Amino acid sequence: MTLSIDLIPQFLHKEPKDHYYEVEHFKRDVFAIWLYCSREFTYNNGKVTKTVWGFYNHKTYKFHSPVNSKTIGKQVDFKNTTCYTSMPIKITPLEAAFR
Repeated sequence: MTLSIDLIPQFLHKEPKDHYYEVEHFKRDVFAIWLYCSREFTYNNGKVTKTVWGFYNHKTYKFHSPVNSKTIGKQVDFKNTTCYTSMPIKITPLEAAFR
């Protein structure tokens, strides 16, 4: 069953251009947040592509990064996520100097 992203008031990211979010029940207390891309790609015959953005535990109000689409990873701070993924971005000291 697909649900609206509005179920998660702590989710403050705006949808990227040509993308939209959907929420699905994953486990008893956990929602999976999916990011769909509506652009057409030839490798999948123009079907909509999707990726798991992350997971949200609605009992503890915490976000988790994905290991893959079926496995919940570590807890993350929402401030350290992007509109494309909740996975933490690793930045080298050299990359940090140019930001």
